[in-house]
Amino acid sequence: MYQIQQFLDEKLLVKELNLYNECIGDQCAQFLAKALETNTTLTTFNLRYNQISNQGIQFLAKALETNTTLATLNLMDNHISQQGAQFLAKALETNTTLATLNLMDNHIGQQGAQFLAKTLETNTTLTILYLGSNQIGHQGAQFLAKTLETNTTLTTLNLWNNQIGNQGAQFLAKALETNATLTILYLGSNQIGNQGAQFLAKALETNTSLTILYLGSNQIGHQGAQFLAKALETNTTLMTLNLWNNQIGNQGAQFLAKTLETNTTLTTFDLRYNHIGDQKIIVKINEKLKINHINKQKLRCLQILCLEKLKQLDREDEIKSFNPIIYDSCLMKY
Repeated sequence: MYQIQQFLDEKLLVKELNLYNECIGDQCAQFLAKALETNTTLTTFNLRYNQISNQGIQFLAKALETNTTLATLNLMDNHISQQGAQFLAKALETNTTLATLNLMDNHIGQQGAQFLAKTLETNTTLTILYLGSNQIGHQGAQFLAKTLETNTTLTTLNLWNNQIGNQGAQFLAKALETNATLTILYLGSNQIGNQGAQFLAKALETNTSLTILYLGSNQIGHQGAQFLAKALETNTTLMTLNLWNNQIGNQGAQFLAKTLETNTTLTTFDLRYNHIGDQKIIVKINEKLKINHINKQKLRCLQILCLEKLKQLDREDEIKSFNPIIYDSCLMKY
């Protein structure tokens, strides 16, 4: 294949390489892995939608053990099972540069999740992990949840469509009560009902890091919405809540609308396809979200002005030592 041959002939001088849907199998993966062992420039590698199985993953994983530049690896839509996940987990024990790993739409199962979870107990570089549609079930969620209790680097976890159910949601919710680094969690299409929503709501009452939570295409009804609404009365960090395609109805929407009378941080709220017939509730919610968004923009402008004024007065160090929380808030320019 010309693109792969060029990739090798030029000694990987490129920083990004997109080999999406190039019919790459295990043999080609072996050639690519060999090149990666010595490459010092490639940072982003897209191998999505190919035909790489565990054997090809073994070659790539071995390359990751010595590669020192690759930061993003996309292996979505291949033929990776628990053995392939084990090879990658072993590589992550020594790799110190990979920050994003996408394994969505493979077949790693609960044991594959266990291998990766174990590695994340010690790995300190991976920040984004996509494991959607991998049949990990509630046991796989339990392994990952246990890791989240101690892991301090992972910021994004995607577990979309993994049949984790209420029990899996419970495991993850418990981890969220102590985890202080995860900011984005995808739990859509996971058969989570009112009980699972209750577990997650309880976690939101104390969690101070999560800013985006996706719960779309689950089985949450008005009772689950009530639990979440109650949590949002005290939570001050969540900015986006996706409840698309659940069973919330007018009553659930009313609970959520009531919460927005006091909540000032939520700016994005997806309630589409929830059997909400009363459009007045939707209008009320959207109006409050708009106010929250405008106020957030105003606060951001004030933070920028605050920091610039501190620089002019040469008082950055003074305010940082006096109140680091205020200082960090001022740094949030973008």
